Amino acid sequence: MTRQPLATSLDSYEVWFVTGSQNLYGEETLRQVAEQSQAVADGLGGLPVKVVWKPVLKDSDSIRRLALEVNGRDDVIGVIAWMHTFSPAKMWISGLDALQKPLLHLHTQANVELPWADIDFDFMNLNQAAHGDREFGYIQTRLGVARKTVVGHVSNPVVVQQVEDWQRAAAGWAAVRTLKLARFGDNMRYVAVTEGDKTEAEIRFGVQVNTWGVNELVEAVEGASEADVDALVAEYLDAYDVADELKPGAERHQSLRDGAAIELGLRSFLEEGGFGAFTTSFEDLGALKQLPGLAVQRLMAEGYGFGAEGDWKTAILVRVANVMGAGLPGGASLMEDYTYDLVPGSERILGAHMLEVSPSLTTAKPRLEVHELGIGGKDDPVRLVFTADAGPALVVAMSDMRDRFRLVANVVQNVDAPDLPKLPVGRAVWEPAPDFATSAACWLAAGAAHHTVMTTAVGIDVFRDFAEIAKTELVVIDEDTTVRGFQRELRWNQAYYRLAQGF
Repeated sequence: MTRQPLATSLDSYEVWFVTGSQNLYGEETLRQVAEQSQAVADGLGGLPVKVVWKPVLKDSDSIRRLALEVNGRDDVIGVIAWMHTFSPAKMWISGLDALQKPLLHLHTQANVELPWADIDFDFMNLNQAAHGDREFGYIQTRLGVARKTVVGHVSNPVVVQQVEDWQRAAAGWAAVRTLKLARFGDNMRYVAVTEGDKTEAEIRFGVQVNTWGVNELVEAVEGASEADVDALVAEYLDAYDVADELKPGAERHQSLRDGAAIELGLRSFLEEGGFGAFTTSFEDLGALKQLPGLAVQRLMAEGYGFGAEGDWKTAILVRVANVMGAGLPGGASLMEDYTYDLVPGSERILGAHMLEVSPSLTTAKPRLEVHELGIGGKDDPVRLVFTADAGPALVVAMSDMRDRFRLVANVVQNVDAPDLPKLPVGRAVWEPAPDFATSAACWLAAGAAHHTVMTTAVGIDVFRDFAEIAKTELVVIDEDTTVRGFQRELRWNQAYYRLAQGF
């Protein structure tokens, strides 16, 4: 059994560090500019995405050619720009206009403290970022360039963290721009929020969303060899706390083998087609013996995006969150708000799905079980049962608002759950910020979906950067949110995004 893991690591990516100056200052000053800009770039050397220093840019043509080179390199996911001295902004117009990758404006300088007793005009000529970057900020704003601005010295951990957040968002953007998503079956009948404009999604995000008949997947499942099923079952027995009835020789072992065959077939289909995300629908299972549960859970944990009931928008978010959180503790998963604990003052939300919650949300050893589903009309499916770890988390939904896509994010805190002996699924229990009533009222006002991605790896700042890069609306429900203020923001956004589209 040969496995080709989906590329989720950030190791293959890089961002370019570019420095602006001009020929006015002479060779000696420009030599110092290059040395100091290299030192600043080196200060970002411990980030998850490699920072590559580039020679100082001093004229319009070199800036434009660098932008075009960045555009043509799939491994270069963004540019960090710093105006060390004074780089007249008209030199940057053609380059910024051509650049199609994420941009971070680092407003910094070479030194932390000023050497007050030694400052002369040579020092002032060399260290002009305070107004060189303001010139650069003006032209970015005039051109309407989407960018992140980070202010401070690279020796400050807060600055480095902000750059890392942007790197992760840029990686998520790079992943979605090349994402292929396979839909097995259509959306659940009569459901509104899982629908959406797939053509507009490709225009806005770059993702290709297309449908394959579920029996094409069945053919791949039926092609799984007995030897490969044996090997995968052995992997299950080693990795999970397997229910006795599913073990070799027990009365329901065949259910586990059927689940393994589904994983093998689904994995091979996705790998051969180059897909990074997929959806299923319990209303269209064709000749599949079970609704895929275990297979979906394991593939999400490896980095694939997934949406249940044909929800391709959530599948996009799960894939993006998996990439942005690469290398960090925690994970990302499809999630759904199911029911509430409404005890005054300690309200909580119980989230789950029929089967498909990723075990990347827990550090505990999941239990592998089989139970009746009661929906879909197929054999009882195998699934991993666990509760998400307590700790900070984020739930994010994507909704099609007719003229744009809207992301809605709620900062939450996963908490320890009471014993749930009769709920045999992956699940999470959380307290939403700023409080339950405000969170729910704002979520409903925004028209946010009931399917979300839950991520315990990245926080709201990374999603803010992603939304800025994608030029996509994001509204956030956090500790500072009020219902009235949130409603005002929705009204302002409605006007802004319609005007921003032009006529």
